[in-house]
Amino acid sequence: MMSKKYLAKILARDLNGLNLISLYCYKSKLKISDIKFLKKNKIFLLSLERSSIKAKNKKKILSICKFEFIDNAKSKNINQYSIEEGLTLLAIDTIKTKKGYEFNLLFSDNGFITLSSEIIEVTLEDLKEIKNDS
Repeated sequence: MMSKKYLAKILARDLNGLNLISLYCYKSKLKISDIKFLKKNKIFLLSLERSSIKAKNKKKILSICKFEFIDNAKSKNINQYSIEEGLTLLAIDTIKTKKGYEFNLLFSDNGFITLSSEIIEVTLEDLKEIKNDS
């Protein structure tokens, strides 16, 4: 008998939901090539390898973090031409502004990306479990 595996999907439309996504993404690994800004569609995507915070053996999970209705994206201390360079996402910090919100994606080595949006519409969706090669 096969056991069903349910993968998580979290939709954040407020600060509490976004804080939960930030917690789930803590210390996620990604490459610069795993970051996409679809400016015409106003979508910002991160493909992350993150640790399950529920599993006792800390399973690795491939997830997509999608920010919608993004008007602008700026990065600092991230070389966008080093597409194979590895990054570690430490937190997603949110600031309320006059025009809406700024999402600050904070990475190791002082790298960060700032996204501007009028609303909070962020999804963290697990795609698959990553098998260990050990």
